[in-house]
Amino acid sequence: MEIHVDNRVAEVTLISKEGNNIRITVDGKLYEIDLTMQGKGRCSILHDGRSHNAELVRQEGNKSYDVHIDHTAYQVTIIDEQTKFKRSKQTANEKQDNRIIAPMPGKIIRIPVQKNDCLQAGETAIVLEAMKMQTNYKVTADCIVKDILVKEGDSVNTHQVLITLDILPPKE
Repeated sequence: MEIHVDNRVAEVTLISKEGNNIRITVDGKLYEIDLTMQGKGRCSILHDGRSHNAELVRQEGNKSYDVHIDHTAYQVTIIDEQTKFKRSKQTANEKQDNRIIAPMPGKIIRIPVQKNDCLQAGETAIVLEAMKMQTNYKVTADCIVKDILVKEGDSVNTHQVLITLDILPPKE
């Protein structure tokens, strides 16, 4: 998931959780912490032999918090895979980019186009399965398929470029 801490964006992955012991990666770096919830948004964090007390105050929406750790306050927003998926669907009607990018990890189910195909706005360029749901990614402008960088059955990562496009000028 993506975590926004003030103006910093970090990719955080939960590796394992056994009791209070949690293993996560933050931008690929492994952290092992002992986290004890103390109630009412308070917790104790033990990392590298140092103890930290934190207070989490939930803001509007379920995934935004003011976090106070060691007399410092941070604005934290959690962007999980479901939120990323919803955002990708909301922005589908925006101006067509010259690339189709995976909004989250998934598997390529179908590619109904080939290199050099001419597509009209609204046509499906690729089908991605993520979170047990298949999503058709359609172009929102007339374009030509410049390159297909994946094949059916491939697993893809968040932000991976799947297809590049040449956007055609609007018809007059």
